Amino acid sequence: MDLLGVVHAHLLSLLEAPRSVVNLDSPGYYIHWHWIYISAANLIVIGLMLVVFVLAILVPFPRHRSGQDGTDG
Repeated sequence: MDLLGVVHAHLLSLLEAPRSVVNLDSPGYYIHWHWIYISAANLIVIGLMLVVFVLAILVPFPRHRSGQDGTDG
């Protein structure tokens, strides 16, 4: 097997690895709390979006540094 074949085989094995981590043939897991009925996957995505939103608010924007003499431009 040449080098290109070995690299191709390794790339294919890396692409197939995530399929074995999660079984997608089983029914989803749902969380039921009073009138809220949501899948666990959607709840995780919503939580991650909230974390990114809070980080976007709290992390400061980079500021333009003025010259040594205190003037802009």
